[in-house]
Amino acid sequence: MLGIVAAVLFFISFLINAADISTNDVFSSTNVMLLGLTALALHVAGIGSGWAARRRR
Repeated sequence: MLGIVAAVLFFISFLINAADISTNDVFSSTNVMLLGLTALALHVAGIGSGWAARRRR
């Protein structure tokens, strides 16, 4: 799930950069890209990858 979020954030960052849209400091292309990298790092670390089934004995 976080991999998809990262891909969407990278796409938004690309659109902001490619269209040369002027945004405030919070939603700049670099900040959105860093949010995407954070989501990708969490995805690679295994957080948000899905539900883990617990086994009962």
